[in-house]
Amino acid sequence: MVSNFLFGNKSISFIGCGVQSFFFLTLGGAEALLLTSMAYACYIAICFPLHYSSRMSKRVCVLMIIGSWIMGFVNYCTHTTYAFHVCYCQSGAINHFFCDVPAMLTLACTDTWVYEYTVFMSTILFLMLPFLGIACSYGRVVLAVYHMHSAEGRKKVYSTCSTHLTVVTFYYVPFFTLIYIQDPSDLQQRTRFWLSSTPS
Repeated sequence: MVSNFLFGNKSISFIGCGVQSFFFLTLGGAEALLLTSMAYACYIAICFPLHYSSRMSKRVCVLMIIGSWIMGFVNYCTHTTYAFHVCYCQSGAINHFFCDVPAMLTLACTDTWVYEYTVFMSTILFLMLPFLGIACSYGRVVLAVYHMHSAEGRKKVYSTCSTHLTVVTFYYVPFFTLIYIQDPSDLQQRTRFWLSSTPS
């Protein structure tokens, strides 16, 4: 994607498009799950500080990290595999910033309602549920801070959670911006990528 922006090359092979989409979706899904795990760790550290070492042991942390990567890999491997097995009519232009599976499927000859339902479920599992988990964790943290009488304790909580909340903000705000604030007419002005060598 970066080379396309730097060198102005707007064509991509079918395989290249699938690989780009796979890595984008896998990394994005794993990051959402990792951010949720980190929010849970903050919640335990602030609301149950004496139990932190038992609830967030090294084994639990490793399982959370590995589980996040495996779930992201398996889910988006399914999406990419589906995209490679769809019947495409011909090569064509994709109205998108980068090569993504939903953008690829606009060139499909067959009905893709099953995939659209799968994307909806994936969005709930990998974006909305983690967001709700993060919101619940920090809701409990805010309640705990509200009941604190020590200014020093509050300062420690803010320093502990501020960096993670910043990352969560940078992760989720672009998604909500694209979904709710985007002008539909902007879709026609996006960078067009030429998807070449698509199997018919």
